[in-house]
Amino acid sequence: MRPKVFTIILNWNGHHDTMTCLNSIKKSTYTDNQVVVIDNGSSDESIKAIEHFDDFYILIKTGVNLGFSGGCNVGIKYALEQHAEYIWLLNNDTEADSNALHEMVSKAESDTRIGVVGSVIHDMGTINHIQAWGGGWVSKLTGRAGHYFTVNDEPHIDYITGTSMLLRASAVNDVGLFDEKSFFMYWEDVDLCCRLRKAGWKLAVANNSKIFHKKSASVGNNSPLLDYYYNTSAIRFYLKNYKNPFIPILVGTSGRLLKRVLSRDKKRIVSTLKGSWVGLTKR
Repeated sequence: MRPKVFTIILNWNGHHDTMTCLNSIKKSTYTDNQVVVIDNGSSDESIKAIEHFDDFYILIKTGVNLGFSGGCNVGIKYALEQHAEYIWLLNNDTEADSNALHEMVSKAESDTRIGVVGSVIHDMGTINHIQAWGGGWVSKLTGRAGHYFTVNDEPHIDYITGTSMLLRASAVNDVGLFDEKSFFMYWEDVDLCCRLRKAGWKLAVANNSKIFHKKSASVGNNSPLLDYYYNTSAIRFYLKNYKNPFIPILVGTSGRLLKRVLSRDKKRIVSTLKGSWVGLTKR
């Protein structure tokens, strides 16, 4: 028998994207998969639309926006209660190749110390453009993180992007869920992977697992809200995970602020400052 997978899709006011994503999962060649949609306190027609769309998935309603971390944790907890062996976190603004999950499970099954597996994330608008080859790197000096865009040696990968990450249930039981108290959105995947690596779990990428993704569909590209949460979470990540966090915090925050100043976008300048302040002062 193949391992039992629970796929968690988080929806927040994005039922059109979610239903497109669900349609792609229906074509999956990996059938031992229970799909769970978490509605994260949507204020639009999402719940009604998803309830009447199909019946191959379970819908759980949080009633309030718990953020990416909190919303995903609801689904992860449910999957663990149902004795899932793997938990696939997949962004709702994606479409999965039919073999994507099969490739991820095969990679995970090749080594029992693999705690999380990523996919190759393609830009939905430009298929030949790679958004992330599974995950990326984190700098202890510059306070920055970025994606790899070509295949890399897995020991060099610092994190698997939350766009598509297959978690081994025993690894989650070992290190815990997303830290929803520290991260509302952004950097929660980096933090979880950091904890996994410290506990001895490996990070891996299934090079033939393809996911097609709309970038920043939830908050939008060039959004002041993105700046606020990104800077808050970046600072909290370094404060939490490094003994000497203030150099990367200073360098990283200064660099992001300088970009906003040069662009003369007052709203994004203010959001960067506010997010940085919250990250430093409100733990």
